[in-house]
Amino acid sequence: MTDSKQYERLIKQTEALLMGENNLIANMSNVSALLNETLEDINWVGFYLYEQDELILGPFQGKVACVHIPLGKGVCGTAAESLESIVVPDVNAFPGHIACDSASLSEIVIPIVKDNKLIGVLDIDAPIKKRFSDHDKHYLEQVVTYL
Repeated sequence: MTDSKQYERLIKQTEALLMGENNLIANMSNVSALLNETLEDINWVGFYLYEQDELILGPFQGKVACVHIPLGKGVCGTAAESLESIVVPDVNAFPGHIACDSASLSEIVIPIVKDNKLIGVLDIDAPIKKRFSDHDKHYLEQVVTYL
């Protein structure tokens, strides 16, 4: 698990990394790399961008992934539709879970919202159950505010 001090350092790194850069794709690329290097026990981290009533795969680190996710479908689509972060301790127990990688057992999805409009979501998967908590959610919500 990632403790508060590690997350606080991650937030400072994120802020420094993105300072002065306005390109969303470049920033998402660097944030996904930073999260992949920093977070333990994860097997996929990346972004989906909201376009034409669906989520489209954006910058990520990990195995190949689903490209299109309809709003309201799976963990990502549900978080995007509700504009609420979702922590899933066991993806196999989540109704309508979309299995892009069968090795993923838990997941966290953080919506990215600006001016009350959905931009996309941060999606992180783990190969162990119960990897993510409200503690992770709290800090990852802060990370996405820099995007």
